[in-house]
Formats: sequence, structure tokens, C-alpha cells
Amino acid sequence: MTQTETPGAAPFVGRSVPRREDAALITGNATWTDDIVLPGTLHMAVLRSPLAHARIVGIDAGPARALPGVVAVFTGEDLAEEFAIGLPCGWPVTEDIKIPDHPPLARGEVNHVGDGVAVVLATDPRTAQEALGLVEVDYAPLPAVVDIEAALDPGSPLVHEELGTNHCYTWPLAVGDVDAAFAQADVVVRGRYRQQRVLPSAMEPRAVVVNPEPVGGAFTVYTSTQVPHFVRDLLALICGVPDTRIRVVAPDVGGGFGSKLNVYAEEALALALARRLRKPVKWTETRSENHVATTHGRGQIQEIAVAATREGKILGMRVELLADMGAYLQLLTPGIAVFGAFTYCGLYDFGAYSFTCKGVFTNLTPTDAYRGAGRSEAAYAHERIMDDLARELGMDPAQVRLRNLMPPFSQPRTAPSGVMYDSGNYEACMRKALDLAGYEELRAEQRSRREAGDPVALGIGIGNFTESGGLSPSKVAAGVRLQSGGWEAATVRMTTSGKVEVVTGTSPHGQGHETVWAQIAADALGVHPDDVEVLHGDTAVAPFGRDTYGSRSLPVGGVAVHVAAGRVAAKAAAIAAHLLEAAEDDLEFRGGRFSVAGTSGPGITIQEVAAAASLANDLPEGMEPNLTADHHFDPPNFTWPFGTHICVAEVDTQTGRVAIRRYVAVDDCGPIVNPAIVEGQLHGGIAQGVAQALYEEAGHDAAGNPTTATLADYRIPAATDLPHVTLDQTVTPSPTNPMGVKGIGESGAIGSSPAVVNAVIDAVAHLGVTHLDMPVTPEQVWRAIRDAGHTAGTPRH
Repeated sequence: MTQTETPGAAPFVGRSVPRREDAALITGNATWTDDIVLPGTLHMAVLRSPLAHARIVGIDAGPARALPGVVAVFTGEDLAEEFAIGLPCGWPVTEDIKIPDHPPLARGEVNHVGDGVAVVLATDPRTAQEALGLVEVDYAPLPAVVDIEAALDPGSPLVHEELGTNHCYTWPLAVGDVDAAFAQADVVVRGRYRQQRVLPSAMEPRAVVVNPEPVGGAFTVYTSTQVPHFVRDLLALICGVPDTRIRVVAPDVGGGFGSKLNVYAEEALALALARRLRKPVKWTETRSENHVATTHGRGQIQEIAVAATREGKILGMRVELLADMGAYLQLLTPGIAVFGAFTYCGLYDFGAYSFTCKGVFTNLTPTDAYRGAGRSEAAYAHERIMDDLARELGMDPAQVRLRNLMPPFSQPRTAPSGVMYDSGNYEACMRKALDLAGYEELRAEQRSRREAGDPVALGIGIGNFTESGGLSPSKVAAGVRLQSGGWEAATVRMTTSGKVEVVTGTSPHGQGHETVWAQIAADALGVHPDDVEVLHGDTAVAPFGRDTYGSRSLPVGGVAVHVAAGRVAAKAAAIAAHLLEAAEDDLEFRGGRFSVAGTSGPGITIQEVAAAASLANDLPEGMEPNLTADHHFDPPNFTWPFGTHICVAEVDTQTGRVAIRRYVAVDDCGPIVNPAIVEGQLHGGIAQGVAQALYEEAGHDAAGNPTTATLADYRIPAATDLPHVTLDQTVTPSPTNPMGVKGIGESGAIGSSPAVVNAVIDAVAHLGVTHLDMPVTPEQVWRAIRDAGHTAGTPRH
């Protein structure tokens, strides 16, 4: 069969088809978890520890239980028998990793501010909140440790005394002879960089509603999550309920950014209490709870060294990392830093690399995935050290990078970290970004302004990166001890009327899967995307799935849709050939219609074939009825999207204020299905990278008390704080999947923070400032200039 386009009509893949999800969102007709109120619902509120570390001496819930409207109050001891296990860690990165028990409610001891101590159930949410203030808890404070370096000191307070240490794990990687590379080097440059904790700050806080079915012992769980299939599977383990008795539904979800890639205590509590009381239970997180009870991102200290020649050619790299686990291990906590280990080499070609990470417990909220998890931290470190190397050698930062880029390749090649990159033309991408930014003109302007003593300094920062997207290969996951397969499932079927249904295991929360999956299926089947219904986020509808995270949706889930739709089209062609009494090789498929090549007959539409497949009274011998196909796609390797981001910043050397004048991003995510959605993903990711670079930090004092407990204290940038962004792309197809796609969801957050920080340092380096930590606040910049002993317009000689 030959498939051709209808004359005058373009395929839908590659076009900016408007997002079908947006109408409900912008008109207020979306359904969020908090919108779900079932008859007889009990509202749950959680009493949280105000201390980072303390023994629970006693709890008096009597006054709270006496409040009218309160149905029950439970402590951790009251509910101990409701749970088969504590909250599990799904990525035990080493055999000897230390995993503390993590009960849904604390028993005996609290280990971070926000640790749950008791739950109240009431007939309305206001009463539940009021009752929290009537529960009296007697705490015996214990010493807290909040600094990840101090936590490893002998005699440091222990977060979990039963473990005997705050050391969680050590994970090493070595490729090539690193010692020899450093011994041969003309220059060794070392950098120490801090990844501050940040709050993912999804627009919609977490929420959960659990409805116990009247008979049969089954439960429907509505929850704001990225991973409904994981929630089903893990709630079954935690609460000792067969997974066949748990249906998880993710309604409209207002962002996740990795923070909803977890199973949380509140979900387990809601299910256990719904089971115990045989009533629907609902909980909605407050924003202040979100700051202490939802996982934080980042939280690392990076020490990196590169060995190089005088000409700027890198010979080897060493990375030593301390990663803050927080008080407990959430689903992926230990693996985030390990995941980044494979991308510290970036786009660069050298022969020796070593990496060591130590995971460390502290008395703070647990960390876990945040957009770009592991890879954003890696890109920040390798791009900071590239600028440091350029300064040490007196070379242009762009030239040092160009000198070290891997040559173009279209088939997998081994990176310095030992993993296989899929394809790339890094130099073409970088040169395109330099040209778009007007790099040489900017350098000339910078020299001119410095010579003139301009107190507003100009800086240009580069952020090159690649990332392991398409998080998927099950065998690779097993190799790093990730306790999950990496496949994705899709079912594509045509109904009797000729409409199309796509059932996907991915679970969108802003990515546009409904639109993009419809484009993919429409092209394969010769229909309009409006005739394609995409079903997702319900484990009763899509029983198999690995959900949405790790830039995997399109290169794994979308490809599964592509393959399944292709199988439906192939079956339809076989039936059409039978009905037209023609050889299948003689068929043409154009605009949704099968016809016999070289004839003038009317042919048959794919909708008519669907009806015939359902009627099933005239099918090829041995063919099953209906047009439907399943596919589970488990690719052989990650995809490796890449890019070059360039930030042009102006720094007022008298006040330290930073203004981004221009921002250019050239990304390569393989062939693009929907350009507008790609642009949206990049804009959002860049905003979050800029925010980490300049504004955001989840702060705490020495006792572990949050200093950014509300949005009045935590500085999320407004639209007016963000720059105009110029976007472009190169296209290098991936050989790991039949669509050649690579993924784009996290790229913006990976390339942006190093580009911005490098730009700020570049602006003030002539004043003697060569290091700043994120967030680069005006006060930090001003103090650094002052401490360097220079004033505006006075260069270092």
C-alpha cells in the first residue's frame, strides 16, 4: 500500500494545531481534584510538626474531638496497623543504601518541619482546620542538622538514630584513566557550586479524594498526580489492598514539575481512613503546607575539576557531589543525583571521567525530582567550569566550548561518562545560537562599554547541554536499580462510526498530550484530529502505563501511539484490499480513502472499513473483528535532546541589579510534532531556570525552621521579570524510535540557569568577581563587587 497526502492538505504532524485542552482551562470548566465533593465527604486536615527534630512525648486530642463537626482525630500510633509498609523508596541506588522507615504519620519522633503528627476528620474543611489548633502536642526538642557537609561530621546530630549515621549512600562511576589525564594536564581548574533548594510551586497544590465503594472493598482515588499508575501500585503495597481494588483517576492537574511524581503520606492516609470509616475522605493542601510537605528540588554541593591543555582541550573531569536527601527517601530521592552523573560531560569530547556522589540525610523536607532532575544540576556545573577554564586560559568562552564539542554523529556513540548518546550535531546548534545572539557584536559592545567606564556592565553567558530524555529503557533502569519498567502503553481503536479512540498510559498535566496524540493518530489513519478522542489518567480506562516524567511522553508514549495507529492502518488496508478485491500492494491511501492504483473506482473510506470490521461478516479468512491495536514501546536507549542557550545580561555595578536584555535558545528535540507546544514548553522551562538563577531559594535557619514558608517570602518571578525569548531549532532525528523524536519538556530548565549565571559573572569579571552562587541577588552581586575592592567603571588591572 502507498500512503500519499491529499493534494493541498498538509499532514497534521508538524503543525501548530491549537491545544484542545485550553478551552476548559481558560473558561473555568476544568475539573480539579478540589472540585470533587462526594456525598458524605469527611474533610481531612493534617497537624504538622513546627520543629525540625523532636521526640513526641504526648498528644492530647480531647479538645479537638469535642469540637462540633469533628468526626475523628487519629495519631500515628492510632493508625499504625492500617499500613502494611511505610512510604517506599523506588530507587535504592546501591545495595547498602540506608532507608529509614517513613510512616504516613510520625510515631515517636518528628524529623522535619511539616512532618505529619495527627489527622483530623470533620464534616467541613473549616472545622477540620479549627480542630488542628485544639490538638496539643508535647515535644522534647532534639538537635537538628540542616547543613549537608556538617551532617557528615563525626558527632553531628543524627536524623535517624537507628541508622547510626547521616550517610545514606555513596555511588561511584569511573571511565578511563582520570589520574593520568590530570597528571598530563597543563592546567587544572576547580569549581565549587551550590544548588540551592527550590520549591516546584505548581499552580495547583496537591489534593486527594478517596471514595470507598459500597460493596466489594474497592476504592476510587482522585488525586492531583503525574503518576496515577504508580499511585495505584504503591497504595496497594502501603495499605495492603489488592491493586485490582484500587482505581486511580488524575483529573485536570495544574502542573507537577516532578513534585507530583510521588506517592505521599496524605494519599495513603486518605485511603486508610476511607477504609476505616467507610466514608469518602478529602484533603487539599494549603500553600504553606506545600512549602514543607511537598518535595523540594535540587539541594546539592558540587565540586568539579577539569584537566586541560594550554590550548583549552579538556583531557579529563572529576566530579564530587553531596546530595541533600532531606529527612526521608521519597520515591526517587536517592536517584536524582545519580541520574545526573551521566550528563556532567555535556556535549564535550574527552577521555577520562570520574563521579562520586554521597547522599546525606538532614532534618529538612525530602528532596526529589524537579524539572530537569539531575541533568539541570549537571549542566550548571559543566557550564560554570567551562567559563572558569576560559578565564584561567584567557580564552573566549565560546571558543573553549567549540574546541571541545563532539563531532557530528547520526548513530549512537559513547560519551565520556560511558553512556550512549543517540545523535547530534552540537557545533551546528551552537553556531546557530551564537549567530542569532550576535555574539561577536556583543563582545565588541562589551569591550567598548568597559573602556568607557559604563557603570552598567554587559555580560554574555552560554549554556550548552544535553539531557537523557525519553526516560525509559527497562534494562537500563534495572542497571541503576530503578524499581520500574520504562515502557509505555497505548491502544488505538476505531469505533463502528469511524471515530478514533486513543488510550494512553501517559498522564498529562500541561504537556498537551490530548492534542499531540490526536495529531499522530490522525496522520496515521487519514482522519481529522477532531475525530480522535484521547483517554488518559484513569487506571480503569488505561490499566497499563508508566505515566509522565523525565521528558519521556513523546519519545515513549507518543511513539507507542504512533506504532499502534500504524498497526490499525495496516489492518484497515488488509480489509480494504479484501473488500475491493485487490492486492494490498496495489492500494493507495489518500485523505482517509483506500483506492486501487491506476483505476477510477471510488474506493472505500477508512470509516467504511471500520464499520465493515465491526460487522465482521466479510473479513479476510482468520482476521479478528474490529480495528484496534495495542503497543507497549520500550526503546533500546534514552533519547538525548540538546541545545545552546545564550543570555545577555546587564548588571548595574552600583546596585547589583541584574536585567536580562536578551535571551536566545536553539534546541534540538528531533522532528517536531507541534511547534507551538514546543515553544510553550521551552518558555516555561526557561522561566524556571531563570527563577532558580536569580530569585528562588527554599530557605531555612540553623534550627531547620523555614524562612520561606509562604509566597510572601518565596520569590517566584512575575511575567515582568522574565525576558523576551528568541527560539530556534536544529533537527537531528534520534535512531532510538521510529518517529526520531527526542523530547523537550525539561530542556528549557536545563540550559537556562547556567546561561544566566554565566552572563552575570561575565558582566562583572573585569571587576574581579569570578564566582557567584544561585540565586544571584542584587545584594550578592553588590557585595561581591565591594569585596573584590572595585567600584563601578574601575576595572581590575
